[in-house]
Amino acid sequence: MRNQIAAALVLTSAALFSAGAHAQAVKAQNGILVNSAGMTLYTFDKDSAGKSACVDQCAKAWPPAMAAADAKPMGDLTVITRDDGSKQWAFKGKPLYLFAKDTKPGDKTGDNFKEIWHVVKQ
Repeated sequence: MRNQIAAALVLTSAALFSAGAHAQAVKAQNGILVNSAGMTLYTFDKDSAGKSACVDQCAKAWPPAMAAADAKPMGDLTVITRDDGSKQWAFKGKPLYLFAKDTKPGDKTGDNFKEIWHVVKQ
């Protein structure tokens, strides 16, 4: 029984660490929104306010800007809950994403991609 409790605690700690490791801060830099690593953030025209339409393969190309489970809204930045229960940052209700083809801070290669992905300007 003691070993089962210890194993459960280890798994819970690993899950919490993993979730926290993927959470990102959002800030303005040079007039656009970026994550804590300086990577450009985007919105998707097919999303509705407070709801992400980018899942599965879409979310691989456009990874959601994840928020910590206890993240708090700050002005125009809010937090939405994705279908899988994870938290994602949103700007004025629109979910925020990174673009997998942006390779370094400041890249904006996803801006106006297929005319439905847009850099978030402040």
